[in-house]
Amino acid sequence: MWKHKTPGIPDELFDRADEVPITKEEARVIQISKSRLCEGQIVYDIGCGSGSVSVEAAYQIGPLGKIFAIDIDPKAIELTKKNLNKFGISNVTVISGNALEKITDLPLADVIFIGGTGGETSEIIKLCEGKLKQGGRIVIGTILIETLYSVISTMEKLSFSSVDITQVTISKSRRTSTGTMMLARNPVTIVSATRI
Repeated sequence: MWKHKTPGIPDELFDRADEVPITKEEARVIQISKSRLCEGQIVYDIGCGSGSVSVEAAYQIGPLGKIFAIDIDPKAIELTKKNLNKFGISNVTVISGNALEKITDLPLADVIFIGGTGGETSEIIKLCEGKLKQGGRIVIGTILIETLYSVISTMEKLSFSSVDITQVTISKSRRTSTGTMMLARNPVTIVSATRI
């Protein structure tokens, strides 16, 4: 389905549902880049939504790597499975439930992506600190200012270094009857760091 090693699968190639969020193509590319994925790694995708990050990460870590995609929303779980199947991805285990309960039994991770958390971002980051290998990477995508504040204030108290905060504002073109216009998307702030 996707024959390229580079990330950036167009959003329209993913199956979508209005009530299930997707990490948009350009924000996803930056998150994948900030994660510094390598072949054979173990990855968590917490709040996997449509599964777009899991699909992109799977291409980067190859068949010897393993991804655990977690979401509490049954619709997100169904959509993630559908997209994994669509792209022929077989190294992802999809887990339905609350991440705070589910990740405790998982193997240590090389990389952890955190997306939607239902307001439990701070608690999830604290738990992830202990589940991330030394030198491992954490990448958190935020839209709300309150979530960003929670992420930064929580990470300052934990064993993370090289904390990077990147805000991206993307506009995409759309053809109209008179020409091309640029439509702005919501800004996304991406926080990434390395586990000490």
